Amino acid sequence: MEFDEAEKLCQKSLEIHREHNAPASIEEAGDRRLMALIYEAKEEYESALEELVLASMVMIAAGQENEVAAIDVGIGNIYMSLCRFDEAIFSYQKALTVFKSTRGDDHPAVALVYNRLADVYCKTGKLRESRSYCDNALRIFSKPVTGTATEEIASGLTEISAIYEALNEHGEALKILHMAMKLVKDTPGQHSMVAGIEAQLGLMFYKVGKYGEARGSFENAVAKLRGSGDAKSVFFGILLNHLGLASVQLYRIEEAVELFEGAREILEQECGSCHSDTLGVYSNLAATYDALGRVEDATVILEYILKLREEKLGTANPEVADEKRRLAVLLKEAGRARIRKGNSLVNLLDPARRG
Repeated sequence: MEFDEAEKLCQKSLEIHREHNAPASIEEAGDRRLMALIYEAKEEYESALEELVLASMVMIAAGQENEVAAIDVGIGNIYMSLCRFDEAIFSYQKALTVFKSTRGDDHPAVALVYNRLADVYCKTGKLRESRSYCDNALRIFSKPVTGTATEEIASGLTEISAIYEALNEHGEALKILHMAMKLVKDTPGQHSMVAGIEAQLGLMFYKVGKYGEARGSFENAVAKLRGSGDAKSVFFGILLNHLGLASVQLYRIEEAVELFEGAREILEQECGSCHSDTLGVYSNLAATYDALGRVEDATVILEYILKLREEKLGTANPEVADEKRRLAVLLKEAGRARIRKGNSLVNLLDPARRG
């Protein structure tokens, strides 16, 4: 997850290609795809798009039709992140045409593109088209071609389930997740995938108010990750936060505090104190402290959140106003007032100071 260091190393590799290889080599295209992954992870989407377009040009010149299609899927993903949905659909459709032609209508690569198209149509409110692509992908993954890796099928089914969930088809989403779980639960080396499926099950149960089942699924996921030595990752921190929320709904407040504190420690280390996931945990922790009567502890956290949000968003932002209201209630309980100097209106409206 050290993306800045990865970017430096990949940049060195590209420089070596320029010095010692023929222009626009296939090897250079491979490293450009790697660089695009790094930029995507850093949310530098325009830079990622540029690298993928350059890689695509090389593969087109080399006649690597399937590689061009795979890059088109990546380009579509970047367009999705940029909310350029029409361009995403165009890229996915290009890839779909090639994969159907070269690999057949029932290949997992075709199903993967169906999933991407289902997702983009769901996000743009075209639910009938989204459901149609979901059904096509499910048909392929339900009867996979010989040689398809089990984890590839399970991953595809998990994606389909998430889209059905977004379409408010909770029963179908749960059924598909259970299919995915059945495929990988006894497969060696798949602890992280099983934990991911358990976590998704927990989220679904939570959304429909089945907090006991949600807590059980989150606990299973936590146990899987701890067993595989992956108890310091961002995913693990977020998972502890979700488990804490389920515990709150079951009135297990002291347990929730421990979970939120564990999540805070991990996310501060991995994401930093200003990251949205970390701020979310801070807010949950403040609420549980308040529920236990630890008003001073809750107030300290809310003042810290408010300070960070004011610095990043400005004092007039609705999120900042919400935090101020919460803090005012706690300060009233604690019998003191918050003293600070307000930003001038000039600073508040200066775009350079908002970001």
